[in-house]
Amino acid sequence: TGFSLAAFKRNKRKLELAEKVETDLIQLKKRRQSNEKENDSGTLDTVGAVVVDQEGNVAAAVSSGGLALKHPGRVGQAALYGCGCWAENTGAHTPYSTAVSTSGICYFYKYFKKECSCALQTEDAHQALLETMQNKFIGSPFLANEDGVLGGVIVLRSCRCSAEPESSQEKPTLLVEFLWSHTTESMCVGYMSAQDGKAKTHISRLPPGAVAGQSVAIEGGVCRLESPES
Repeated sequence: TGFSLAAFKRNKRKLELAEKVETDLIQLKKRRQSNEKENDSGTLDTVGAVVVDQEGNVAAAVSSGGLALKHPGRVGQAALYGCGCWAENTGAHTPYSTAVSTSGICYFYKYFKKECSCALQTEDAHQALLETMQNKFIGSPFLANEDGVLGGVIVLRSCRCSAEPESSQEKPTLLVEFLWSHTTESMCVGYMSAQDGKAKTHISRLPPGAVAGQSVAIEGGVCRLESPES
């Protein structure tokens, strides 16, 4: 019948379209693999930021294009405060102000930023972040079935401290530590102050021989900020 013929043609067009989409996806995957071979750092689109002002207040943010072929209505970590980033100022139980921004698989978003923030309340921030990456991320039982545990994090920690003993300044300064860590082959980092006209950039890479998803790279630095004039 005419009705059946129309239905047949309509469904045939859907099938042809689905086959074309599948072919296009295969070709796209091949192009991406080819591009990644040319540039081993790949192309990802999550951007995170952590900041501190002269008063010692911290903040964190994250922006992401999310996963390809997302389900309709899916809300990613960038739209939910506390999932992709975390920031809290010094308090009764937190001697350090901390700001954390993450990129990686879902467990990283939901739990890790808080794990980092708590760990950074210890004296040695570098060691605390390293142990958290190894024990709470790579060694997480929630990720035991993952082929590669891939993620990256930037953290900022600040606290009030007295001036150096040999310094003539009497007013306290703000001690700021900025660290980054990742299990991916590489991660790009940029940093600047309000006085800088241009950000300094750096591509952090895993050590030679390290395996992505199983090894950790960690770097960072420390600076002092003068308190604003009263």
